[in-house]
Amino acid sequence: MKVVILAAGMGTRLGTLIPKPLTSLKDEKTILDYQIEALSELVGMHNIVIIVGYKKELIMEKVPDATFVYNVAYTQNNTGKSLLTALCKLDDDVLWTNGDVFFDKKALKLLSESEYSGLLVDTKRCGDEEIKYRLDKEGNISELSKQVKNGEGESVGVNLIKKADLPKFVRELEAIDKQDYFEKALENLVQRHELLLKPVYLGDLYCQEIDFAEDLAQVQERLQQ
Repeated sequence: MKVVILAAGMGTRLGTLIPKPLTSLKDEKTILDYQIEALSELVGMHNIVIIVGYKKELIMEKVPDATFVYNVAYTQNNTGKSLLTALCKLDDDVLWTNGDVFFDKKALKLLSESEYSGLLVDTKRCGDEEIKYRLDKEGNISELSKQVKNGEGESVGVNLIKKADLPKFVRELEAIDKQDYFEKALENLVQRHELLLKPVYLGDLYCQEIDFAEDLAQVQERLQQ
């Protein structure tokens, strides 16, 4: 299994000038530090690929032993095309995460053991900015976007594509608009019945995408406790 971290964006919603993965959570330990600690334990450092763009040198200096892919168009494209820059070079099961997610190590293991391509999800009520999902009658993902009405919960930004599904996912990432999130490619595939995508429930495990200052405060409070 390979792991990809999406760390190319500017992360402007937190209002800082550094890449969001380098945001400090506790005692100068950053989001990226926590991610690398958990992910390297899962797959080994040599299997981690980080997609960089904005102030890439800061991230590359922070994790010199990782493999890096440069998204040269990071100011023009969204997570779909950014993820494509790495996935088109891989031929394995791939677990990927946004670079602003703090997660429980056990949640990673839960997803990595899935028999199918899947998403880590919870069942909490969501606002407009969260990626929401709905299920079909068999319990598989049928809708996945910020625009989902009456969503059944949130996709928390940690995902798995199995090797057998990777080529079709890459083709769909190539086909979507440069401003689309990677979730658009997944949703297109499931709605055309070309991909079986399973929800992997967090349950009592913790996972939080850090979009806004209140998200950051929540994670910092949890770590202090």
